[in-house]
Amino acid sequence: MDRSLRAGRLATFAYFVLNGFIMGIWIVHIPTVEQRTGVSHALLGWLLLLLGGSAFAGMQLVGPLTDRFGARKVVPVSAAVCSAALVLPGLATNAWTLGGALVVLGFGNGCLDVSMNAHAVRVERGYARPIMSAFHALFSIGGVLAALVGALTLRAGWSAATTLGIMALLGIVTAGLVAPALLRPEPVLHEDGARPAASAGKRRTPRRIWILAVLAFMLMLCEGVANDWSTLQLHDVLDAPAATAAFAYGAFATAMTVGRLVTDRVAARVGPVAVLRWGSALAAVGLTLAALSPAVPPALVGWALFGAGLSGCIPQLFSAAGHTDPEAAGTNVSRVAGLGYLGMLAGPAVIGPLTAFVPLNVTFFLPVAFCVLAGFTARILHAKPSAPAEEEKTPVANTTASQEA
Repeated sequence: MDRSLRAGRLATFAYFVLNGFIMGIWIVHIPTVEQRTGVSHALLGWLLLLLGGSAFAGMQLVGPLTDRFGARKVVPVSAAVCSAALVLPGLATNAWTLGGALVVLGFGNGCLDVSMNAHAVRVERGYARPIMSAFHALFSIGGVLAALVGALTLRAGWSAATTLGIMALLGIVTAGLVAPALLRPEPVLHEDGARPAASAGKRRTPRRIWILAVLAFMLMLCEGVANDWSTLQLHDVLDAPAATAAFAYGAFATAMTVGRLVTDRVAARVGPVAVLRWGSALAAVGLTLAALSPAVPPALVGWALFGAGLSGCIPQLFSAAGHTDPEAAGTNVSRVAGLGYLGMLAGPAVIGPLTAFVPLNVTFFLPVAFCVLAGFTARILHAKPSAPAEEEKTPVANTTASQEA
């Protein structure tokens, strides 16, 4: 196998870890930042809406840019922007400055999410076998590392500004060091040079992509519950200390990691429909357990089951979107990831205000319903990619490894 392809895979792993760590270290500091800025749960929900909205904007901008200029150029810049933005929430002192910080952080996260997933699709095509879930497992590993680092720094009494500032600097350095290993642009399969990639963003998005995007909306709304509210549930509902509450997200992220490390093999045996259907069912059971738990230990088990159930679902959707048309992989992934982030955006927008009427744990039954609905619609993954993607699948998979520069 070509050495540059292996290096490109390792580089992609690094960016997934970095992205997971950046978002994870922010998540475990949500209670601290909420207290520092003096915002309520309801207001925090609306502010998290800004993070999701700006992430969506970044995704829609970067998707076509990745198709036009290549992930090798777009990914490192996106990673540097996302890393630099990490320090901003730690410096916020009120709702206005926190809102502005989340806009910048969300935009950088959206850019990195789409560009690195587009590059992951490129690497998967070169390997000619399922490896997408492994990339997403590394994102989860980044979240686990963030939970551990966050718990240690919180226990040591570090301020959010100090921790997030140090991690931002490390992220910028990592983004630059890893960049040279990313794959160079693929040889164009048509005679008109770079025109197909340049015009990819202007193509009509296939119906299949929008259906995958709706599924991503539902499941990423569910994932967003763990991201934004798991630590607060243990802290506020079960009266756990901040350092202990951080392990709610840690349990979720750990289970996501384990699940994604085995999903590629499972999907090869039972198919993506079964992965989505039974994974959604397990997630519904896990979140129900977390919501109804009277103590911390069973709640942690519930968050772990929730993570295990969701672990293999989103990678299946992203992979299907990226392979539908290799020339528009970035644009198609941006559609699926973008609507998925609208789900994360809708989660805080609904869960936060609902806490003014019902306890936080009761609001979790809304995402439970979405998990059930996603399971019933999993059969859509039986649909095959469009004709252009089918025609190009064989030559791309067979030539990528040998033609990399």
